[in-house]
Amino acid sequence: MTGLERFNALTRSEAEAELLGCCGSRRWARRLARARPFSTIDELLESAGQIWDELPDEDRLEAFAAHPRIGERSSGRAAREQSGTRGASEETLAALARANRDYEKRFGHIFIVCASGKSAQEMLDLCLGRIHNDPRMELQLAFEEQKKITRLRLMELMETRLPPSASLLPVGS
Repeated sequence: MTGLERFNALTRSEAEAELLGCCGSRRWARRLARARPFSTIDELLESAGQIWDELPDEDRLEAFAAHPRIGERSSGRAAREQSGTRGASEETLAALARANRDYEKRFGHIFIVCASGKSAQEMLDLCLGRIHNDPRMELQLAFEEQKKITRLRLMELMETRLPPSASLLPVGS
């Protein structure tokens, strides 16, 4: 049985629980679980992105709340996604913690970035660069980063890996 077949066979509540591990928006998880069955992973990813784009801001901000701050000690998936912080100097981690606090104070939500494959310094530079953005523009950037994170997590859930050259943007973007 493929990952997609297994996912399609789950009860709605089981599917929602698995989806919440990919994106912390309960409405997103409910809607995507109801949209099953999917014929292909591309169809699943397209639906996931479309549902995300249709959510009101408060539901998308709910997803942000499910994330640890970049650079904080975490376990499981978050630790793997933020593996670029392992081995970073204490100075870099302290600067990242300060940047996270400054970002949250300015925008009212945590700094969201698709951390996979990024070093602690790269994440710090991104945070420092984005902190000067217009708040609405920054919120849109954060929403797009969450979309990338969700796409990677869905592919992991479906036991599918992106080829190195593949785009992280959803199909149709």
